[in-house]
Amino acid sequence: MASNRRPRNQGAQGKARSGGPRRPRVVAPTEVSVLSAATGARLDLIGADGHDAQVTGVTLRGQDVQPGDLFAALPGANTHGARFAAAAVEAGATAILTDPAGRAELSRTLPPDARCAVLIHPDPRRILGAVSARIYAHPSQRLKLIGITGTSGKTTTAYMVEAALLAAGRSVGLIGTVGTRINGVAVPSSLTTPEAPTLQAVLAAMVEDGVDSVVMEVSSHALALGRVDGAHFAIGAFTNLSQDHLDFHETMQAYFDAKARLFAAGSPTHASRAVICVDDEWGRRMAEVARGAATGSRPDPVTVSTTGVGAHWGAGAPRVAADGKQVVTVTGPRGVRYELTVPLPGGYNIANALTALAIATGAGVATPVAIGGIAETRVPGRLERVERGQGFLALVDYAHKPGAVEAMLATLRAQVNAGGRESGVPIGGRVAVVLGAGGDRDTGKRALMGAAAARGAELVVITDDNPRSEEPAAIRSAVMAGARGVPAADRPAGAVDILEVGDRRAAIATAVEWARPGDIVVVAGKGHETGQEIDGVKHPFDDRVELAAAVDALGAAR
Repeated sequence: MASNRRPRNQGAQGKARSGGPRRPRVVAPTEVSVLSAATGARLDLIGADGHDAQVTGVTLRGQDVQPGDLFAALPGANTHGARFAAAAVEAGATAILTDPAGRAELSRTLPPDARCAVLIHPDPRRILGAVSARIYAHPSQRLKLIGITGTSGKTTTAYMVEAALLAAGRSVGLIGTVGTRINGVAVPSSLTTPEAPTLQAVLAAMVEDGVDSVVMEVSSHALALGRVDGAHFAIGAFTNLSQDHLDFHETMQAYFDAKARLFAAGSPTHASRAVICVDDEWGRRMAEVARGAATGSRPDPVTVSTTGVGAHWGAGAPRVAADGKQVVTVTGPRGVRYELTVPLPGGYNIANALTALAIATGAGVATPVAIGGIAETRVPGRLERVERGQGFLALVDYAHKPGAVEAMLATLRAQVNAGGRESGVPIGGRVAVVLGAGGDRDTGKRALMGAAAARGAELVVITDDNPRSEEPAAIRSAVMAGARGVPAADRPAGAVDILEVGDRRAAIATAVEWARPGDIVVVAGKGHETGQEIDGVKHPFDDRVELAAAVDALGAAR
């Protein structure tokens, strides 16, 4: 029988159920009337004694409901969340947030003896961030929250900022693509930016754990869908923009506008301070957006450039060390020069490191301390080396969009042209790339990814990525068409072939078997991921493990 249950001890909030999102241990109850007044949501009651209902948590997922929760019953593409409200109330939810259609559904689905409060709003998703922040006592206001957005480089920049803050003795949380880290402890996550209830709960748990600074990747989906509404960003940063997610945003302008919510005047998620890389035209446009939001309390954006564009932070030409690291002279806002060691190859990683340096110093870290932290950064799945004693360089990278593939292969091509050694391996041969494209995502980028691969590598092996619900062969065909459409004159001299090998494990083995001493083999697209989603099922698959196994098998065969 459903009841209007109170959370234990009126302030105790249990830990999340096994496998559920992290929550704080203690949450002070909030009356639903307070949430109604703060958001403009109309308060309705089902059953008696609901007017003083108290809330100590919030969730979108019925299976994660705990006693004292507010259950957000939102309209979805296939069904309405209100259909799961009866189970949520039975599990102990004391309140439901929904829209008028959801309220009508509650009348049909809740049992006659149900008792709970209902908050009704015409667009409940729009207020869910504010509701979640209020329930968890606005945790982002008790942290220095740093948000990083852009098409590429978010993860690398976030890891570098985290390293700089840790070097300064801060207690640091990180939320992003690879997962969530609380004081160095990794907690896997499924979204680059979690939904608002999970995000606010994680931030509150970080406060409880003594974290004082949080670095977070902020996706365009999160900004457009309100996942970060209710979060107060001390610093917002922009890396770059190139084609991606046009299945969701439809146009590059809409994609840009979503990112601009982190910087624009009047946006509920605008950051107090902005750091923007102006190496591309989109970055220069974003700087103008941020300047338009500047006020007496919100300064002009800090700009970063590695291409000679006038900016507060600039970088000279890099010098590549024997171990593959880059050393570059950077110039700060007051004209002071510093030597910055970038632990990853590529011009785009110099931009990432310089952006991270500008963010860290803006957060109060001394420049030499930040430089020391950045030099020691390790980023999973970003040009990550697989070393098994082979005579060629084997790498795994997360590049899964045209611009990222092109930049990554240009970096490797520069290493080949320069010769030298990396991790003891002589570099000066050819480049092979293994890649595919994800299903149920931006279809327009598939041919572009294939073309970028063909322009940058002697051997291109097209394979499956995460086909999801799509037919894998159709995805491969689109990528192949783009690769084969590149004229021979635009491919590297001595280009060998463009192959289609659907099985990803076999595709990796094909590239490894082709390699000779001095070559580079890079497996692109999945990076740190440890699964491959096929027809709704996620199968264990780690490119790093498979690449190592292929190299070992080659060594054994030889």
